[in-house]
Amino acid sequence: MFTGLIQEQGRISRIVKHQHHIKLTCKASRKILADYKIGDSMAINGVCLTCVAKSGDLFTVDVMPETFRRTIFSTSRVGDLVNLELAMSANARFEGHLVTGHVDGVATLVQKKSDETALVLSFAFPKELEGQIVAQGSIAVNGVSLTVVSVASGQFSVSLIPHTAKETNLASLKKGDKVNIETDILAKYMQAQVARMKGE
Repeated sequence: MFTGLIQEQGRISRIVKHQHHIKLTCKASRKILADYKIGDSMAINGVCLTCVAKSGDLFTVDVMPETFRRTIFSTSRVGDLVNLELAMSANARFEGHLVTGHVDGVATLVQKKSDETALVLSFAFPKELEGQIVAQGSIAVNGVSLTVVSVASGQFSVSLIPHTAKETNLASLKKGDKVNIETDILAKYMQAQVARMKGE
């Protein structure tokens, strides 16, 4: 379980690609890796992945076929910046929102604009996620916990404060770039329950 509060940005240093899965190696600071060991979870761009190897400032994870198909890792390249967050500690302060690290789909940046000190990003999202994204609700974009500003016609917008823009890879996105999104877990369960009650 994660909070969506990014601890630092890492960088992809190696990708070993097979047909529908990859072995991904990232470079990070020794600070975030100090207590991180083989078998531990790390959210990389919002995807919960397990450490299979670690050496110095490098760590490696396996991206299985389902994750490969569902996330932006299918098009990731060496040198890409990635948002990193260690699994939430049970005795730590809880901020952000509940993020499972189970990505629901990929969204595409359609607009990027400034609003005084804020940076407003608008994304087109898959039709199957309609009903799971609501204004003033929570969403994780590349693992970043954000509040939805607006939703309309298959698009949603979020607003970044300067700190979030500086500490994550969202500010560097360009129109057409894709991101991992995880909708609010309560919205998913409510939508499923309503569909079940309707017999869908």
